[in-house]
Amino acid sequence: MGIANTPFLTFLSLIFLISIFSSQASADSTQFLKCMKSKCLDSVSISKVIYTPINSSYTPIYEYSMRNPRFNQTTRLKPQVIVQPVSESQVQTVVYCAKKYGMRLRIRSGGHDFEGLSYSSTYDIPFVLLDMINLRAISVDPVAKTATVQAGATLGELYYWIYRASDTLAFPAGVWSTVGATGLICGGGYGPLRRMYGLAADNVIDARIIDVKGRILDRKAMGEDLFWAIRGGSCSSFGVILSWKLNLVVVPKTVLSFTLFRTLEQNATDIIYAMQSVAPKFPNELEMRMRISTIQSNTSARADGKTVEFAIGGLYLGTGGVEAALKIVQSTLPELGMVKEDFVELTWIQAIMISSFFNLFDDNYKPEDLLDRTFLADIPTKAKSDFVREPISKKGLNGFWNKMLEVGVGETTVIFTFYGGKMDEYSESALPFPNRAGTLYMVYTRVLWVGNTTEKLEWIRSLYSYLAPYVSKNPRRAYSNYNDLDLGVNDPTGSIGYLDARKWGKQYYNHNFKTLVMVKTRVDPENFFRQEQSIPTLSLWSDM
Repeated sequence: MGIANTPFLTFLSLIFLISIFSSQASADSTQFLKCMKSKCLDSVSISKVIYTPINSSYTPIYEYSMRNPRFNQTTRLKPQVIVQPVSESQVQTVVYCAKKYGMRLRIRSGGHDFEGLSYSSTYDIPFVLLDMINLRAISVDPVAKTATVQAGATLGELYYWIYRASDTLAFPAGVWSTVGATGLICGGGYGPLRRMYGLAADNVIDARIIDVKGRILDRKAMGEDLFWAIRGGSCSSFGVILSWKLNLVVVPKTVLSFTLFRTLEQNATDIIYAMQSVAPKFPNELEMRMRISTIQSNTSARADGKTVEFAIGGLYLGTGGVEAALKIVQSTLPELGMVKEDFVELTWIQAIMISSFFNLFDDNYKPEDLLDRTFLADIPTKAKSDFVREPISKKGLNGFWNKMLEVGVGETTVIFTFYGGKMDEYSESALPFPNRAGTLYMVYTRVLWVGNTTEKLEWIRSLYSYLAPYVSKNPRRAYSNYNDLDLGVNDPTGSIGYLDARKWGKQYYNHNFKTLVMVKTRVDPENFFRQEQSIPTLSLWSDM
């Protein structure tokens, strides 16, 4: 890392530029709007992409990309101004005017932020929402096996245009089509190709970003330390992403998909106990995930008829067809009882759309449905994440299932995503996302934000506490793309930095957090780009 090699005295002089007494203009949306109109060459054009609460279109525009309805409430501060730029120069103007007149920025691409921080605020501090939805152009070069993607594009849009260019190219990212490609990459980004090709962020070749000075920087201009930081380390802490250049990977024209369903009454605990050690050691071309939920069942021994169901699914992208895939699973995980009929042959685009147990699209899907940014339901949830590095005991698993049975049918979902393969080949410091070699699987837990939400919050926190002995420790790790304000928040003024933020920062990034703070201090010393869990700067007065 370039900044890690900076001589101490040089870096110390940089820190002296930061002061909690530095002057900053008070927030003024009126002056911000005047600045926008005066700085843009075409004031008529800029007026058409600016919205304030007095505009009738403000609310539908604000809510259009709000993917978690949990945050559409009056307790959250909404933007004083929404800007949906149609050019990069307009983005530069937003940064310039917001900084000049003391307006904070929130930057939205897809709107899937788990805590709604890309478009709302828990602070009582006025802000501008920079909504990148109009900047979503995508170009694919099938010969070079690359794609250039603007910041406002979704995964569905990216997958569609790759599909139009080639039926054997793909990008290693998630399966939820309405997720913003930028937000996903900014946290690392995983999906069904993780065991073959790593994370989305591992497959970024170049990027263009607007920094705090309003400059447009590519990889060469920003330097390798900032390029490292934005691929998994919270992009919006460092500037505004404009576009990415992505490496595309080769996939078979047809792949094998499978989904099996088991319940507690079908020996599921024994299956999952074994799976924890086996699935991370599968050949790279075989990936497996598991969705766990509560259902009503005639076979349940409980008086209320509830049980826990396990949907075990995945993809096989290797050679040899069903026979080869079946041999791998039967020889290493016989407890699962997989048979030939469990496999279905799909094209890659089909696999993305109905991938394993997610079944995001029905049988009548069209690839063009991937272009619909509202195609998938918006679900109000509270979520948490963990990483498991040692198999959970059968006793621990049974206690886990019992915790799930405490809530109503369909009110909670847990997903185990198994690692290994290519993920084991990266060191923890290769990118800010540290959960590589040694990670068996990631645990995602969510509860529906309906009914008695106080009880729901207490329940998911109690489950989180229950899992503490069984998951990663020192620090207990979490996935930054599944951001969780329970882990801690920054001081609203930004005057308290590294020491205050270490608790949540190390959970997301482990030892990489300190390097992220050093990069942040260099590129944004006054901490302009900040929110509740943004990377802080080093403060001379509190952190030395």
